[in-house]
Amino acid sequence: MTTFRHRFQMYRHLEKNRNQILAEAEAAALEIGIPSELKGNIGLTGAVSGCHGLLMGEVARALDASSRKVIANKVLDEELREVVKDYYGDEYDAATVSTCEAALWVSFDVLATPPFTGRGESYRSRYIAPYERHMHHQASYGRPFPGKYKDLYADRGCTAGELGFYGKRQYNLDTVIVPLEGAKYECHGLKYHPAPLLVGVDPGKSLKRLEEAARIHGDSLGAFASLGYDSPGYGYGVKDKDGVAVLQKGLGELAARFNVPYIVDNAWGVPFIGTDPRRINCDVMLYSVDKATLGPTAGLIIGKEEAMVQIRRALGIHGERFGTGASHGKAAYVTIDAGKEGLVGTIAALKILRDRPDVIVKPMEHIYDMVLEEFEKVDSRIKDGLLISKALNSGAVEINYEKTWRHNGLGLPIFPIEDFYAGSELLMNCIIKMGIVPTISYDGNVFISPGLGTMDENGNLLEKPMRYAIKAVARSMEIIGRASGFID
Repeated sequence: MTTFRHRFQMYRHLEKNRNQILAEAEAAALEIGIPSELKGNIGLTGAVSGCHGLLMGEVARALDASSRKVIANKVLDEELREVVKDYYGDEYDAATVSTCEAALWVSFDVLATPPFTGRGESYRSRYIAPYERHMHHQASYGRPFPGKYKDLYADRGCTAGELGFYGKRQYNLDTVIVPLEGAKYECHGLKYHPAPLLVGVDPGKSLKRLEEAARIHGDSLGAFASLGYDSPGYGYGVKDKDGVAVLQKGLGELAARFNVPYIVDNAWGVPFIGTDPRRINCDVMLYSVDKATLGPTAGLIIGKEEAMVQIRRALGIHGERFGTGASHGKAAYVTIDAGKEGLVGTIAALKILRDRPDVIVKPMEHIYDMVLEEFEKVDSRIKDGLLISKALNSGAVEINYEKTWRHNGLGLPIFPIEDFYAGSELLMNCIIKMGIVPTISYDGNVFISPGLGTMDENGNLLEKPMRYAIKAVARSMEIIGRASGFID
């Protein structure tokens, strides 16, 4: 058994033996019995941006039926608003855009940046973001503060420099990054980098730190921002008596107290079923419709009317061309218009979620049972450090293995998001070698949900291919555990 005194030595060893590890994973696919015809055609989730999930049959039929019909976009805008208002109430509204990242862009520009016009130089604005997972989304629209975080996203993205992630930063906007109490920011991975490990987050103490940051930056405070996920691995495992994440609810209360908006990135969330914007008092919540929502490639913004009027105006769907309340014309962000297909598909997906929530809940429950069954068979040193939970917000099952590091020795290797983007995330690469399209797996956290060859067009889980995919995760963990010396 190989032993190491320090983390970096273990990851250096894994790097040197990468080819052997991947060859073992490829051989393991034969032992598991994954059929060749399924390889590359099934995945752990429909939520990976590089390989979108398959449309529900009803959504596909709605798109087909509308393809040769003349329908004004403003008519579809109104239908979308009606569906959302029927569920969340008349004080909420909605709009579609091309992607969730586009939704983030317009939301930060409209709600957080200082005004462009007026005499004199513009003031600076700052928004507060807890230091959590994939900060290059919700925390990247301002310049990081304090300066020690300025290279937090340095290696990410396929495009370097001004047109990479740095290019998203808005005019005179800063991001105040606040570490969470109880979190660990240890360095891990082949691209050795801090990994936010969030199972131990204390929401009460964290909210005090966030409030102190708001007081310090009060003269330039423009917004709060966070993720909308609901699971322990994302730091939101502590819930109140109503099942609401205490940290998210507290952020909403802070935003109201300081009279600034609370922007929630819930890309992998499910409207009507997942995190409820009313219960955490956020101003806008942003979704990727082609992820857990089982719809087409589009972004969705749901929020309070006060904020949504401004966002809709920026999108050109709330202007004077055809009346103040309803139009579909030109404005600053017409470039991210979702088009007729995005609107039609999003409306169809939302109606399914509204009327038949079991299309998300039942598969998640079934996957949870399968994950428990398959991981009961893994090496006890891995099994004993797992935290397996249901993530209703995403219709997923979360497997978190941070606690394999709870003793003084080394644990199951953790690969930060830097590895994910660099292509050196060994757990993900093992899964790929087995012929399974991977999921979002980094920072000691794995999400599993249906949607990529593991669900039929009516929303029924296909157990056999889903079980192959789960077995691939379990076996990959064991292969990497042995290669690292964590298990014999």
